Amino acid sequence: MLAYHMQNFSGYSVQYSPFFDNKLAVASGANYGLVGNGKLFILTIQPSGQIVPSNAFLTRDGLFDLSWNELNENQVLVAQGDGTLRLFDINLQKYPVAIFQEHKREVYSCNWNLVNKQNFVSSSWDGTCKIWSPVRKQSLLTWQPVPNTAKTNTNRSCVYQVEFSPHDPNLILSCSGTSHISLKDLRQPGNHVLSFIGHHGMESLTVDFNKYRPHIFCSGGADKLIRIWDMRSIKKNPRFQPMSINELTGHELAIKKVSWSPHLDDVLLSVSYDMTCRVWNDIRAHNIAVTNAVDPNGGCRKLFNKHTEFVTGCDWSLWGSPGFVSTTGWDGNVFIWNALR
Repeated sequence: MLAYHMQNFSGYSVQYSPFFDNKLAVASGANYGLVGNGKLFILTIQPSGQIVPSNAFLTRDGLFDLSWNELNENQVLVAQGDGTLRLFDINLQKYPVAIFQEHKREVYSCNWNLVNKQNFVSSSWDGTCKIWSPVRKQSLLTWQPVPNTAKTNTNRSCVYQVEFSPHDPNLILSCSGTSHISLKDLRQPGNHVLSFIGHHGMESLTVDFNKYRPHIFCSGGADKLIRIWDMRSIKKNPRFQPMSINELTGHELAIKKVSWSPHLDDVLLSVSYDMTCRVWNDIRAHNIAVTNAVDPNGGCRKLFNKHTEFVTGCDWSLWGSPGFVSTTGWDGNVFIWNALR
């Protein structure tokens, strides 16, 4: 296990560089991200195994998410609490190279398009998602993934996470505080989305597409469940509440982030407010008649409990031997460990 501590800052999101095997970016906030500055850390893993900061950018508000620019190895996009997205060049100092400002409240999620690489998407506490081009200040498209009738109060309108499909550049997945999980197809006109209740009316906090099975995605929520879905059933019967094809149980508090492995189609990682990280095996991936309910461990293959506060971010390394992951949390720590060993 490797470790780095961000003095006076709490981690929210971590991501490996898609270009360099020894670089990480971490989005963080002072005072647990509730008030005060944010900071983008660029970390380098040295051959000795030591993690050292190679650059850092102090921001006026907390940072909740980040995404590397898939077309530029030196640029990182961050989602900021003041309603802006900021694009930083890791070879420069202090200031962003671009600012994108349209959201009315905190930007909580951002994600670069992995397929066409020409745009990125954001989501906010204002209840909207937006698509942007890095060469334009104005967004290309705005929509509300949650039905207006579901917005019982402002906080529940938050769209906690949004991401492009790694298989289809026109398909976008999001989740919100109303428990809704939504699929947006950019080929459909207007504000058209397929939306359903994901976690028994409790907040749906995180989603992720499977990297190898184009129709499969997972979600995590405040009901402490990880649920696995097949979008074909959702598209086939859009008026009916779909059933998840598998459920993974074991976390004791809400699940903050889920991430499918980039190397294996049946392995995923989760982090939670219960201060643990867990590695899961989706038995249903290779046996349609069996779910993880028959497993005494519920599919959990490894538990990592070195964090001492809420664990909020995680990412799989694309490099080297499959299995290395990085996690971060409110304790200010960034850990690198092997999820498959």
